[in-house]
Amino acid sequence: MAQILGSGIQDGLLLKPIKYQWAMDLYDQAVANTWFPNEIQLAQDLADWEKMSDEERHAVTFLMSYFNPNELLVNKALAFGVYPYVNAAEAHLYLAKQMWEEANHCMAFEYVLETFPIDREAAYAAHVDEPTMARKEEFETKYIKRMTEDNLDITSTEGKKDFIRNLIAYNIVLEGIWFYSGFMVALSFRQRNLLRNFGSLIDWIVRDESLHLKFGINLILTVIEENEDLQTEEFANEIKQMILDAVEMEEEYNKALLPNGILGLNADYINQYVKYLTDRRLEELGFEPHYNVSNPAKWMATANDTYELVNFFESTNTSYEVNAGNAESTLKGTGPEEGQSPSADRGENDPDNK
Repeated sequence: MAQILGSGIQDGLLLKPIKYQWAMDLYDQAVANTWFPNEIQLAQDLADWEKMSDEERHAVTFLMSYFNPNELLVNKALAFGVYPYVNAAEAHLYLAKQMWEEANHCMAFEYVLETFPIDREAAYAAHVDEPTMARKEEFETKYIKRMTEDNLDITSTEGKKDFIRNLIAYNIVLEGIWFYSGFMVALSFRQRNLLRNFGSLIDWIVRDESLHLKFGINLILTVIEENEDLQTEEFANEIKQMILDAVEMEEEYNKALLPNGILGLNADYINQYVKYLTDRRLEELGFEPHYNVSNPAKWMATANDTYELVNFFESTNTSYEVNAGNAESTLKGTGPEEGQSPSADRGENDPDNK
């Protein structure tokens, strides 16, 4: 029986019959969510920028320095580490849309750099010059390099493990924990009635990322379910340790992001949220929670509601769904269909659903 993993160029060229309905549903939802950065009037936030403290402006600049190159890093992980090793046409459709979305996110952050008086050269250099940022990036590139610089035999147990390791590194760690941590910081400004349009831009990015996360988790669980040689306690422990190591890196990063704290937010607050997020990611992968901490940012649940995200400060409905009806069952959960991963009907990938 055909599996989702494979590297045959002539395999996966026919869309129907669809085997992995969760991938097709996520593609439909992603298309419904299509948006463009300049639809948001970001220049309206310039008055807020002028009255913000140096520490607040540092935080926004720091986030842009990190997000901008790492959106493109995700595309490298997809193009070289995922797309060539997945056979299902419906998965290819979603991955192609996701890669466009990552490019769109990069342009969104460029829009921020163009609009706010941020030193672009310094912002660009930070992902190399700032030690905590560089360390995170090195963690990610290590796993991508294993996919691109070595010959990966996807039929071997070790090759399949490298495929999963790359997904854990970019999808669970980078997109599912590190990005969400940054989203919370970015949206915290809107909680204080600052940078409201910037917040709307982040809202749209979060909507995309929630689908990226759901696709990645479904893909990880599907590959493990279809390959018994990956179902070992040793490999499970390795995956879990990868995730826990990433938390320690994020803690140091957040100390550099907010060395002195700003009104209502400091590194300890962010790092508790990181641990809360990590427990959700671990549970979605089938592990027990590790940190057992409460969510310090419960307001994120309303800031990021997947379906009815309306920013009441503006007339724009930031849910931005042009035709969501066909895909609505994906995120609400209607039970797994044939070929679905057990996680596909859970609707838990929004970190604030718990």
